[in-house]
Amino acid sequence: MLMKIAVLGTGNLGLSIIKGILKSGEDYQIIATRRNTQSIAFLEEDGIEITSDNAHAITQSDIILVTLKPFNILEVLKEHKSYFTSDKIVVSMATGISIQQIHEALDNRDITVMRAMPNTASDVGESLTCLVYDGKENEKLDKVKKLLAHVGSVIQINEDLMEAATVLGACGIAYVLRFMRAMVQGGIQIGFDAKTAVKIVNQTVKGAAELLIQNQNHPEDEIDKVTTPKGCTIVGLNEMEHQGFSSSLIKGINASFHKIEKKA
Repeated sequence: MLMKIAVLGTGNLGLSIIKGILKSGEDYQIIATRRNTQSIAFLEEDGIEITSDNAHAITQSDIILVTLKPFNILEVLKEHKSYFTSDKIVVSMATGISIQQIHEALDNRDITVMRAMPNTASDVGESLTCLVYDGKENEKLDKVKKLLAHVGSVIQINEDLMEAATVLGACGIAYVLRFMRAMVQGGIQIGFDAKTAVKIVNQTVKGAAELLIQNQNHPEDEIDKVTTPKGCTIVGLNEMEHQGFSSSLIKGINASFHKIEKKA
């Protein structure tokens, strides 16, 4: 039987997830909602149903991926709570909104509610999605895991770690990209044209990640292999540390985390 998926509030994250599912080749029936449907009308070419009617999308779907912004998710859920029957699976992707808050908004404890935090690498099937579920229905959990696995890796965590997961996994994409941008700028300064610098940096970062994934090493182990005595690598690393490289990154991660904590 064809699984029916609704994506409520299809912005950048929702689009990334839809694109990832489409690239997986798995056969799902997908309904995408957005107030301004023109901005996602191109999805119709891939067989996606586009609508501004959240109630229709909810009633027609088995799994509802809620990609609305945190400031309006509870209001939208309350407004449409009568459409969320107990056979539905609700997967919230809103930062700082707990499963308990969602149950209260829906006014129904029988509905299966999960929280998930993918990142925009869903677009290319390389997301790391953290998933929270405190229920007992393993069949429903497996359905959601299978769905999210089409856009990358999935790990299940406790809900009290969800805000930390958001910072490290979702915000982390931006941190890494900003680091890569700086590497490109440095590459241009030392002589490369922008296109070549981007190519070198992209493959270098990809290679570094694969070293850690395949060798299952700590980053410092791989760094030691590159830093020869009196070499240029250690000089560069030490200068970066003198300028606060690691410290500023850690401070940035903590700043993002405290921002979420204040909202929660």
